[in-house]
Amino acid sequence: MGDLLPLESIRAGEWAEVADVAGDMGCVGRLAEMGVRHGSRVRMLQPGRPCLILIGGTRLSLRADWTTHILVRPVKTS
Repeated sequence: MGDLLPLESIRAGEWAEVADVAGDMGCVGRLAEMGVRHGSRVRMLQPGRPCLILIGGTRLSLRADWTTHILVRPVKTS
């Protein structure tokens, strides 16, 4: 089992699996509505503030305060 990292630490082109989403229920609920929930796979398209991720075929731009609440596990792709 790999170490958990905040989403903002993933580099461009890397894939990760969402391991946990922390924060108030409103924030967690809103992220879940956008597909960011435990077990989801995300790809970092553009790191930074805000960052751009790909999740479930959809591109999402996330503010910095949201990315620190999303813990991911990097996924090796072949």
